[in-house]
Amino acid sequence: MSFNTPKHWKWQTFESLLSEPLRNGIYKKKEFHGSGAKIVNMGELFKYPRLKEGVDMKRVELTEKELIKATLKQGDLIFARRSLTAEGAGKCSIILAIDEPTTFESSIIRARLNSQVAVPEFYYYLFNSPFGKWLLGTILRQVAVSGITGSDLARLNVPVPPIEEQQEIIKCFGNIDDKIETNCHINQSLENIAQAIFKSWFADFEPVKAKIAAREAIIAEYQEQSGKAPSPQEVAEVETQAAIVAIAGAGDIIPTEKLHTLADLFPNQLVESELGQIPEGWELKKVEEIVTRLKPKQRFTKKQVEPHGNVPVYEQGAGILLGYQNGEAGFKATPESPIFIFGDHTCVTHLSCEPFDISSNVIPLKGCDFPTIWVFQAIKDLQKFQEYRRHWSEFIIKQVFTPSFELAEFYSDLATTLAKQKEANVAENSTLIQIRDVILPQLLSGNLKL
Repeated sequence: MSFNTPKHWKWQTFESLLSEPLRNGIYKKKEFHGSGAKIVNMGELFKYPRLKEGVDMKRVELTEKELIKATLKQGDLIFARRSLTAEGAGKCSIILAIDEPTTFESSIIRARLNSQVAVPEFYYYLFNSPFGKWLLGTILRQVAVSGITGSDLARLNVPVPPIEEQQEIIKCFGNIDDKIETNCHINQSLENIAQAIFKSWFADFEPVKAKIAAREAIIAEYQEQSGKAPSPQEVAEVETQAAIVAIAGAGDIIPTEKLHTLADLFPNQLVESELGQIPEGWELKKVEEIVTRLKPKQRFTKKQVEPHGNVPVYEQGAGILLGYQNGEAGFKATPESPIFIFGDHTCVTHLSCEPFDISSNVIPLKGCDFPTIWVFQAIKDLQKFQEYRRHWSEFIIKQVFTPSFELAEFYSDLATTLAKQKEANVAENSTLIQIRDVILPQLLSGNLKL
């Protein structure tokens, strides 16, 4: 990559900017996990590129020596030392705030900069820019697993603007990243709502159980007061009202006029099945019975995509997005007709409501006999990652509870509304990221001055 920085900027080794040597994270045996200090694993590194306080993490017991040497501070940069994909190796995140002792796992490298010569946020933006990713790519080692080493990172030459210019440059991006984070938080809330409703209706069977409890209560009340049984109409009414309360408790976003119709879609009995009790009339089906596997016209490689473009290309890594291509999309997903993917080696799933393409080992799927968005929620967490190998044959024989089509469709309509809101936020974030990635190289090259 050809790139020119302003003539008055220096180039120095990354280690010359550090206040202390680079450090790999810790490895602890299983008996030390479960309590103690928080630990940043690869999942947090990728999910929270600007890590702040309040993030739930696993915990690990540390010695006094480890608490001194292997914890994180505000301003630390952390790098993914290795990754299942080349794109993930070298991923850089920044610690913006820490609320309690927090360490980091052995697959992560910590860099603690000397604040007299280097602003952490500047180097966070640098390493996440196309130019910075190219720089990290020059030290990437690809064997069975892609990775970088601390010694190579230490020797990497990086641009060093005057400290004042570093501070001015990062001011441009704070508001952009704050808006991106806000949209991500909103999308997480929308996803939480969709998942909470699905769990309540289709996993915990709360509306069904509410009907059963209400029926038993009114029968017991009548027996106690008069020794008679309530009328079928009275039983049906209390069952419906109880189901409405249970439905509203899972997420108060359903129009009032639809609550009665929805409540009637839930059975009022539980029956035995191979996997325990399920609502009467529901069935157990294998994943292969409720999905249709789609055939891709083309699978894209990293060399065939761009940082920005019209059509997203999904991969099976945790980050999902490999890049963009500007041709015709292979899969014409829409909010009304979504498509989801399954990472054969990683078990990563993702629902798309916009046209997209895929890379290797990504399997595109639609629902069969049930709405796609319902099927996605039903099966997205069924197959757990065990090791880096194919999981499809195990995945398709997993079993799920299937309700009536009408109830699945009702949920699908509700989830589609939430998905549209999420897609709008994703589109806005994509635009903001593109603006940021266009401005940053201009600032780094000196073509744009503040």
